[in-house]
Amino acid sequence: MPRSASPSPTRRATNVTLPVDLLVEARALGLNVSQICERGLRDEIAKSRSAQWRELHREALLSSNDYVERNGLPLEEFQQF
Repeated sequence: MPRSASPSPTRRATNVTLPVDLLVEARALGLNVSQICERGLRDEIAKSRSAQWRELHREALLSSNDYVERNGLPLEEFQQF
């Protein structure tokens, strides 16, 4: 999924509640909790968008798959692999 079009998107401070043991261990390991949370949030957004897209196009995908099952792939006779 495409990221923000601007090279450095506007950022906003926010509060996130995390289990203390995870936060202590992350800090002990020198991990950047903010970056990790951002990466996780981006991943979840991408998964959600993908699921929404699949649901939106569900009928077309089923129709296309049904066509291929009944008729084979278009131009299949020209495949060389």
